[in-house]
Amino acid sequence: QVQLVESGGGWVQPGGSLGLSCAASGDILSIRTMGWYRQAPGKERVVVATVTIDGKRNYADSVKGRLIISRVNVQKTVYLQMNSLNPEDTDVYYCNARMTRSFSWSEYEYWGQGTQVTVSS
Repeated sequence: QVQLVESGGGWVQPGGSLGLSCAASGDILSIRTMGWYRQAPGKERVVVATVTIDGKRNYADSVKGRLIISRVNVQKTVYLQMNSLNPEDTDVYYCNARMTRSFSWSEYEYWGQGTQVTVSS
Protein backbone atom coordinates (compact mmCIF):
# COMPACT_ATOMS: atom_id res chain seq x y z
CA GLN A 1 0.00 0.00 0.00
CA VAL A 2 1.15 3.52 -0.81
CA GLN A 3 0.37 6.70 1.09
CA LEU A 4 1.04 10.34 0.33
CA VAL A 5 0.88 12.45 3.47
CA GLU A 6 0.73 16.22 3.07
CA SER A 7 1.51 18.90 5.59
CA GLY A 8 1.56 22.68 5.57
CA GLY A 9 -1.01 24.98 4.09
CA GLY A 10 -3.33 27.19 6.05
CA TRP A 11 -4.14 30.88 5.95
CA VAL A 12 -1.89 33.73 4.89
CA GLN A 13 -2.34 37.38 4.00
CA PRO A 14 -1.80 38.56 0.42
CA GLY A 15 1.90 38.85 -0.33
CA GLY A 16 2.76 36.22 2.23
CA SER A 17 4.39 32.81 1.95
CA LEU A 18 3.47 29.24 2.78
CA GLY A 19 5.22 25.91 2.44
CA LEU A 20 3.73 22.54 1.59
CA SER A 21 5.36 19.16 1.93
CA CYS A 22 4.33 15.67 0.92
CA ALA A 23 5.96 12.41 1.91
CA ALA A 24 5.35 9.14 0.11
CA SER A 25 5.62 5.81 1.86
CA GLY A 26 4.90 2.18 1.19
CA ASP A 27 5.88 -0.40 -1.37
CA ILE A 28 7.59 1.98 -3.83
CA LEU A 29 10.28 1.12 -6.32
CA SER A 30 10.81 4.50 -7.98
CA ILE A 31 8.87 7.77 -8.15
CA ARG A 32 9.24 9.18 -11.65
CA THR A 33 7.31 12.40 -11.14
CA MET A 34 6.03 14.24 -8.09
CA GLY A 35 3.89 17.32 -8.22
CA TRP A 36 1.25 19.59 -6.85
CA TYR A 37 -2.22 20.22 -8.22
CA ARG A 38 -5.02 22.50 -7.12
CA GLN A 39 -8.76 22.22 -7.24
CA ALA A 40 -11.59 24.64 -6.56
CA PRO A 41 -15.11 23.47 -5.68
CA GLY A 42 -16.91 22.27 -8.79
CA LYS A 43 -13.85 22.64 -10.99
CA GLU A 44 -11.29 20.28 -12.45
CA ARG A 45 -8.02 19.56 -10.72
CA VAL A 46 -5.22 21.40 -12.49
CA VAL A 47 -1.47 21.18 -12.32
CA VAL A 48 0.53 23.74 -10.34
CA ALA A 49 4.04 22.33 -10.59
CA THR A 50 5.82 19.04 -11.21
CA VAL A 51 9.36 17.76 -10.81
CA THR A 52 10.87 14.62 -12.27
CA ILE A 53 13.29 12.25 -10.58
CA ASP A 54 16.18 13.93 -12.44
CA GLY A 55 15.08 17.39 -11.34
CA LYS A 56 13.25 18.73 -14.38
CA ARG A 57 10.64 21.22 -13.21
CA ASN A 58 7.49 22.49 -14.87
CA TYR A 59 5.19 25.23 -13.61
CA ALA A 60 1.79 26.55 -14.49
CA ASP A 61 2.11 30.01 -16.05
CA SER A 62 0.18 31.58 -13.19
CA VAL A 63 2.78 30.56 -10.59
CA LYS A 64 6.07 30.99 -12.45
CA GLY A 65 8.47 33.13 -10.46
CA ARG A 66 6.43 32.82 -7.26
CA LEU A 67 6.32 29.11 -6.42
CA ILE A 68 9.24 26.72 -6.18
CA ILE A 69 8.94 22.96 -6.29
CA SER A 70 11.67 20.69 -5.01
CA ARG A 71 12.08 17.08 -3.99
CA VAL A 72 14.39 14.87 -1.99
CA ASN A 73 14.44 11.53 -3.75
CA VAL A 74 15.91 9.47 -0.94
CA GLN A 75 13.16 10.74 1.37
CA LYS A 76 10.43 10.36 -1.28
CA THR A 77 9.35 13.88 -0.39
CA VAL A 78 8.23 16.83 -2.48
CA TYR A 79 7.98 20.44 -1.34
CA LEU A 80 6.22 23.52 -2.65
CA GLN A 81 7.44 26.91 -1.46
CA MET A 82 4.71 29.45 -2.18
CA ASN A 83 5.72 33.12 -2.23
CA SER A 84 3.95 36.36 -3.09
CA LEU A 85 0.61 34.68 -2.64
CA ASN A 86 -2.58 36.36 -3.76
CA PRO A 87 -6.27 35.56 -3.20
CA GLU A 88 -6.41 33.80 -6.60
CA ASP A 89 -4.09 31.15 -5.17
CA THR A 90 -6.77 30.04 -2.72
CA ASP A 91 -7.67 26.41 -3.32
CA VAL A 92 -7.22 22.89 -2.06
CA TYR A 93 -3.75 21.66 -3.05
CA TYR A 94 -3.09 17.99 -3.76
CA CYS A 95 0.18 16.11 -3.88
CA ASN A 96 0.63 13.70 -6.78
CA ALA A 97 3.15 10.95 -7.40
CA ARG A 98 3.64 8.66 -10.40
CA MET A 99 5.68 5.62 -9.55
CA THR A 100 6.61 2.04 -10.13
CA ARG A 101 6.20 -0.52 -7.41
CA SER A 102 8.20 -3.60 -6.52
CA PHE A 103 5.75 -6.10 -8.03
CA SER A 104 5.22 -4.46 -11.45
CA TRP A 105 6.86 -2.27 -14.07
CA SER A 106 3.53 -0.53 -14.65
CA GLU A 107 3.22 3.07 -13.55
CA TYR A 108 0.84 3.88 -10.75
CA GLU A 109 -0.54 7.27 -9.77
CA TYR A 110 -1.42 8.32 -6.23
CA TRP A 111 -2.85 11.42 -4.59
CA GLY A 112 -2.55 13.01 -1.21
CA GLN A 113 -5.55 13.91 0.88
CA GLY A 114 -5.42 17.61 -0.01
CA THR A 115 -4.57 20.65 2.06
CA GLN A 116 -6.38 23.98 2.08
CA VAL A 117 -4.51 27.14 1.17
CA THR A 118 -6.37 30.37 1.86
CA VAL A 119 -5.04 33.80 0.94
CA SER A 120 -7.06 36.69 2.29
CA SER A 121 -6.78 39.85 4.29
